[in-house]
This record gives sequence, C-alpha cells and structure tokens, in this order.
Amino acid sequence: RRVPADVAVIGFDDLPLGRRTDPPLTTVRQPIEEMGVWMTRELLAMINGAASPRRVIVDTDLVVRKST
Repeated sequence: RRVPADVAVIGFDDLPLGRRTDPPLTTVRQPIEEMGVWMTRELLAMINGAASPRRVIVDTDLVVRKST
C-alpha cells in the first residue's frame, strides 16, 4: 500500500517523529503543557479535598501533512 495514494494515515499527539517520516504524518495536536498544568491543579485540589474528579475537553488542532 502507498500512503496517501492507497490509504491515509493519521497520528495523535504530534510527536516529533511524525515530521520526519516519509511521508510526514498528519496528526492531531493537543495542548500538552496546558493539560499538565490543569491536571496538577486538579490533583492538588483533590488531595486537599476541595474537588471531585471531572471530565475536561481540551481544544485540539489538526496538523495536515502529506500522509492524508
């Protein structure tokens, strides 16, 4: 199979390796640093009894490269 002629391939997390593949990998980028800050605050609040677990939806970006 040939990418993207026969099949489209997409990755997740926009890892640096995806930019160096042949063809470069289309990917979904998440705000990793923002998520780390949020998770740390939530964890500390839960440890202190000030919060309950909750679900958060973060914005993502589609980074289109040549694998799609």
